Amino acid sequence: MSAHILVVDDSASMRQMVAFALTSAGFTVDEAEDGQVALGRAQGKRFNAVVTDVNMPNMDGISLIRALRGIPDYKFTPMLMLTTESGLDKKAEGKAAGATGWLVKPFNPEQLIATVQKVLG
Repeated sequence: MSAHILVVDDSASMRQMVAFALTSAGFTVDEAEDGQVALGRAQGKRFNAVVTDVNMPNMDGISLIRALRGIPDYKFTPMLMLTTESGLDKKAEGKAAGATGWLVKPFNPEQLIATVQKVLG
């Protein structure tokens, strides 16, 4: 059974690129355009991993990770931040919220797939 991944980004083209990379590697992907939509999807379904952007309207990626970590089913779920933000303060904030890892845009599809496979064990 393939891992089910939730991809969250307010940019439709970025979601498509990430989803394409992951589905081509055999993963099942659901998409959400912001943290609020993602949180709703996660409450109704169990995802094996979450890949989220940081800067989004309604609910940003760091708030999303913090909210997901509060749900028992998502306590240990790998959550990767995919963002243009490479500042150490943002990384620290993401890590404090419970982010598993950090990928910087523009992302390399092979690196994304390798990182997702690694965090899924």
